[in-house]
Amino acid sequence: MRTWNGKRYWIVGASAGLGREVARQISQMGAEVILSARSEDDLKALAEELSGKSTVVPVDIADGESVARAAEAAGEIDGLVLLAGVYWSFGSAAWEPENAVRMVDVNLTGAFRVLGHVVPKMVERDSGHIVFTGSLSGFRGLPNAVGYGASKAGLMSLAETMYADLRKTGVQVQLINPGFVKTRLTDKNEYKMPFIMEPEYAAREFVDHMGTDRFAKNYPTVFSSMIRFTQFLPNWLYYRLFG
Repeated sequence: MRTWNGKRYWIVGASAGLGREVARQISQMGAEVILSARSEDDLKALAEELSGKSTVVPVDIADGESVARAAEAAGEIDGLVLLAGVYWSFGSAAWEPENAVRMVDVNLTGAFRVLGHVVPKMVERDSGHIVFTGSLSGFRGLPNAVGYGASKAGLMSLAETMYADLRKTGVQVQLINPGFVKTRLTDKNEYKMPFIMEPEYAAREFVDHMGTDRFAKNYPTVFSSMIRFTQFLPNWLYYRLFG
């Protein structure tokens, strides 16, 4: 089991939803948390609720200079949890150019911006913990997931590559792929979301996995098993069912 007391974790995307609850639970377990997102007011409100030590470091991960300033303010960290993300639902027949680019720039390229300031230092001291937040939507192409699905699939591939590179070092890499979580992002959806989770429950599952030495976790179990099974379906059947 992981020792949280005295550890410093940088939570990128801590202002709302799953990120807020993950930050809260890690703090309760004894870690010092560096809270980052674009909304400084929301971060300050969260910091006031936490009993443990916390630092508010606003950041826009779509802005390289903002990320550089935030990384310097965060200082030396024991762990990085990448939870920042944006989401709009649309398909190829109703393309939204700005939103498509924004999702990739925040959800995927934003992670690269942050990691560029964190990974070399962890590798140099042969110690650290990096947690990626993927999505069940990243396993196979889904309708009306232009931008979001691609960004999460890319992020999941990045996590897998980094795990392959670093698994025999002191830097632990983990990938956590939740299903639907009730947040302001999923509130945009007008379709039924099976097995949707409350943020508190989703965060508990998330943090529990962080305490292990295993690489990946997909949840909730039943829904994630159904999604993973579709990877084995032939294209003609998969797109007949989901297209």
